[in-house]
Amino acid sequence: MALQDARNQVDMAVTRKDAKGLAFENAFGGAVSAFRRRYTKDLSGFDLAITGVPFDQAVTHRPGARFGPRAVREASTLQPFDPPYYWGYSPLEEFAIADYGDLGFDYARVAQFPDTLREHARGILRQGAGCLTIGGDHYVSFPILQAHAEVHGPISLIQFDAHSDTWPDDDMERIDHGTMFYKAVRTGVVDPATSVQIGIRTVNPDPLGVTTIDARAVHEAAPGVVAARVKEVVGDRPCYLTFDIDCLDPAFAPGTGTPVWGGLSSGQAAAILRDLAGINLVGGDVVEVSPPYDTTGATAIAGAHVLMELICLWGWTRRG
Repeated sequence: MALQDARNQVDMAVTRKDAKGLAFENAFGGAVSAFRRRYTKDLSGFDLAITGVPFDQAVTHRPGARFGPRAVREASTLQPFDPPYYWGYSPLEEFAIADYGDLGFDYARVAQFPDTLREHARGILRQGAGCLTIGGDHYVSFPILQAHAEVHGPISLIQFDAHSDTWPDDDMERIDHGTMFYKAVRTGVVDPATSVQIGIRTVNPDPLGVTTIDARAVHEAAPGVVAARVKEVVGDRPCYLTFDIDCLDPAFAPGTGTPVWGGLSSGQAAAILRDLAGINLVGGDVVEVSPPYDTTGATAIAGAHVLMELICLWGWTRRG
């Protein structure tokens, strides 16, 4: 791209007119949006919306994931100069993608948060756009899943995580990032028979019928084998992919609230995600990026790459 053209691309988060295309703005400057997409609440003509949920009041240990959406957006500015490697197509050029901004909520009224987030997700889906989310702690997946289930029926869940997050909790008023998938299964939001967890390495005696591919199984198999098993379980059903960044080993993603050793490498995660091409992805998120615990920014960089893979997966099926 000519230098003069690059100089004219300033603050593309607010000035870009074409919703499609790569971005050639300096990665170290300008108003930050996800992959330099346009900030807008009007999704007319848009295919997909990226939104942030800066909430971390459901954590059991270290807070800080409220800063995740901002950090992942900043890290994403390194990526929109070229199409993503391996995929063979350029989703930023083929699809109109918006940055829908962050959820606004009253941090002092935590009990109202689930309804507020659920309605936020509904607002995106009602406009006919797909929804990808940057968290926030992992609880945020539950209200978003509820909004998707209202459209698609029970959802097949693909969960990359160190923890199952299905520990028993029959109190629907509790807001906890370790029990929300128990509630999602028990309330019919998630179909356990067609759901799968990858990277698990903490004990939970009752997986509720969800297929588990634990971290050791991932290490002992090729990424393509893992992806094939996931696709076998999920089939062509509408699915939601949630990626807790603590699925990665702390060596690759130290900035998270409940790190557990023995996790996936970033290379393993990238290969598995890419080999999932063809799943019927209707929504997804990347969560638990907690920048205060990573001075290098590596965790946010990993989160931004996961988010791009989610875009690629979402777009792959829609390309026909």
